[in-house]
Amino acid sequence: MLLTDGGEPLGAAAPAARWTVEQVLALAPDDASRKAGNKLGSAGPWSDTGRDGPGAVWGLCRGSGSTPYRTVIDTTGPAYKCSCPSRKFPCKHALGLLLLLASGGPAVPAGEPPEWADTWLTGRRARVRAEEEAPGGGPADPEAARRRAERRAERIGGGAQELEQRLTDLLRGGLAAAEQAGYGLWEETAARMVDAQAPGLAGRVRELGAIPASGPGWPVRLLEECALLHLLDTAWLSIDRLPRPLAATVRTRVGLTAAAEGPPVRDHWLALAQYDTPEGKIVTRRIWLYGRDSGRFALLLSFGAAGRSPALALPVGVTFDAGVTHFPGSGQLRAELGEQFGPPAPTGPPPPGVKVSEAIAAYGRALGDDPWLESWPVTLRDVIPVPSSDGWQLVDAEGDDALPVAAAALSRPGLWKLVALSGGGPVTVFGECGHRGFDPLAAWSPGSEGGREGGGGGATSAAPSSRNRPDAAVASVTAAETVPLI
Repeated sequence: MLLTDGGEPLGAAAPAARWTVEQVLALAPDDASRKAGNKLGSAGPWSDTGRDGPGAVWGLCRGSGSTPYRTVIDTTGPAYKCSCPSRKFPCKHALGLLLLLASGGPAVPAGEPPEWADTWLTGRRARVRAEEEAPGGGPADPEAARRRAERRAERIGGGAQELEQRLTDLLRGGLAAAEQAGYGLWEETAARMVDAQAPGLAGRVRELGAIPASGPGWPVRLLEECALLHLLDTAWLSIDRLPRPLAATVRTRVGLTAAAEGPPVRDHWLALAQYDTPEGKIVTRRIWLYGRDSGRFALLLSFGAAGRSPALALPVGVTFDAGVTHFPGSGQLRAELGEQFGPPAPTGPPPPGVKVSEAIAAYGRALGDDPWLESWPVTLRDVIPVPSSDGWQLVDAEGDDALPVAAAALSRPGLWKLVALSGGGPVTVFGECGHRGFDPLAAWSPGSEGGREGGGGGATSAAPSSRNRPDAAVASVTAAETVPLI
């Protein structure tokens, strides 16, 4: 099941895999909607429900008025239509209907949509086909676009030079002055970077402002981040002399957008993990994929504004045949999902794992191409979660190497599920390996065939609850079925 929100198509729609309660609740725009949708997830308030083969589901929901609300959903989007007055998207009725669908059974039988639902579905599907068939076009005025790009590059260059001066002043006055100045100085500098149309620089400056209050050892961390910011500034000011992949990375890091380019990589992609991260008023959803044939990782990003869930949603653990186009830049992790070729398989074995030492080496090589990289996707093979003096670590069962679990993951239920899954024995774990440690996102039990290289079996998501974990109870860690914790 490959989904987008708000009617954005993902090419040819494949037959939908069965929804789970966790996937439905992940679409809720807030906790209140999630709780209200839960109350409508039973057959009681619903009548005239149904679904069709292309992925539509509809029903009438009894409300406080005399007329029931008409709710229809295209799950290949997903896109929603409801006659209720709610401004939330999706509304509680759409969530309740999807929960009813996820429960299975006869509550949502197959059939033909009623006229009121068919009218909306027909119009939406026609718009999707028109968008798919429309020829792509470049800028209406290429020369004007070139001039705008040059003007923006000049503004970013001016902002980078100003930022260099501010970093010089900070180091000349001593890092202790950063703690005394408070957050206001950094916010003012970030605002100047926004004026310079360099949101990437602005975001990094705001991160600098939070470091003096981050606890013991903050001067070292501040100096490291200032050095990386200085490196990004100087890279932008010398971008014409950089190799093409590194130049593309620098453009992305300062905040310039780029389109995916090159031929799509068709592969059988395994959805490894999905989690949401709030970034101001925007929620960013990250989905990790692994290509069975190419051996490549791919990162899909989607975004949701306040009150709306991010666009793309994938059930963790499914494997699907699709084309993926990578964005330019060093490492080429970020990608765009293209056409699908057939329905997804419900489960798939994990990627071939590596030892702890190999994972650290892989992150080191990636840093050589992108010095601003926070982490790198790796699958650890045969590691054991072991408590340490200041948290947890993943110890190589075949050696003495170990990776500390990232501090941000220590308080999450996903860590304890990983420990229970291991039971003191080796497991296979996928996650993000970075300078803050290893953040576990999915695991495979040692008893399942998928827990070894080349085997099959179910994945168990270890994504943390702070990333929009639903209120539903966590399933048993011994289940072979994929259990996303989002």
